[in-house]
Amino acid sequence: MSSTPEPSAEELIARFALQPHPEGGWYREWHRSGLRITRQDGAERCGLTTILFLLEAGQISRWHRVKGADEAWQFLDGAPLELCCLPPEGGAPLRRLLNAPLRDPAADPMAVVPAGWWQAARSLGDWSLVSCAVGPGFSFDDFSLLRDLPAEQHPQGADLTLL
Repeated sequence: MSSTPEPSAEELIARFALQPHPEGGWYREWHRSGLRITRQDGAERCGLTTILFLLEAGQISRWHRVKGADEAWQFLDGAPLELCCLPPEGGAPLRRLLNAPLRDPAADPMAVVPAGWWQAARSLGDWSLVSCAVGPGFSFDDFSLLRDLPAEQHPQGADLTLL
C-alpha cells in the first residue's frame, strides 16, 4: 500500500488558486448561486455561496461577523481547526473543534455560525482546509471585522484575545 505525502500549504494555495482573505488566511469562491432571494431586511442576495478556505500554521481568521446570513464551516483536510463563536451581545465564546470524523470521533466535521454572530478560527497544525457555505449568499457589504469597529460597538464581556 502506498501513501501520498500530505501537500504543503503553498501547494494547496497554488492548486486551488487561493487569494488572501481580509480576515486572514486564503480563499477562493467555489460557487455563487444564480438563484436570487430577498432577505427580511430587504437586501437582495444570491441563495448560496461557498468558498474553499485555508489557514496556515500561525494564521488566524480574525474576529468577524456576517450580517443576515448563516455560515456553515465544513472540515475538508489537514490539521484540526478551532472555531470560536460569540453571540452578537457578547459573553463567553463557544469553542468548536472541527476535524475529520474518522480521525477523531469526538470532533465535529461541521459547525454553523448563526447570522450576526462573531467568529474567529485557527489551525491547530501546519494547515487546515475547510469549506464555508453562506446562505443567503455572501456579500462583503454584510461583512465586518471587529478590529475595524469602534470599541463601543464591540461585544460586551467577551475575552476576544483567544485568537
